[in-house]
Amino acid sequence: QLQAYGGGLVQAGGSLRLSCTASGFRSGLYAIDWFRQGTGKEREGVACISSSGSGTRYTASAKGRFAISRDNAESTVFLQMNNLTADDTAVYYCAAEIPLNTSLCSLNLIRTKYWGMGTLVTVSS
Repeated sequence: QLQAYGGGLVQAGGSLRLSCTASGFRSGLYAIDWFRQGTGKEREGVACISSSGSGTRYTASAKGRFAISRDNAESTVFLQMNNLTADDTAVYYCAAEIPLNTSLCSLNLIRTKYWGMGTLVTVSS
């Protein structure tokens, strides 16, 4: 199982740090993805990190503002989000992705295996 937490209400321009903690499976063997879904919108990828932590990928909306990292010893992945805007308002989900290798991740929904309950991020303008 995966559990995402750390969401909340923040003003535009502020920062939040989301965490995703895994249990019940060997999370160190999986890439971890962050997705989000705003009200009335489709789920979209945000960022991912390879199982080794050496590879990361960001979508255009996240690049330069968000940073993903992981602590395999703690089975936890972090998403540091800076300079938030109202467009970042969404429920954020983490998912375990079956990796192609230890240094890649794809943000491909088809490759995800485990999902956590989301955490709501609300950015007030």
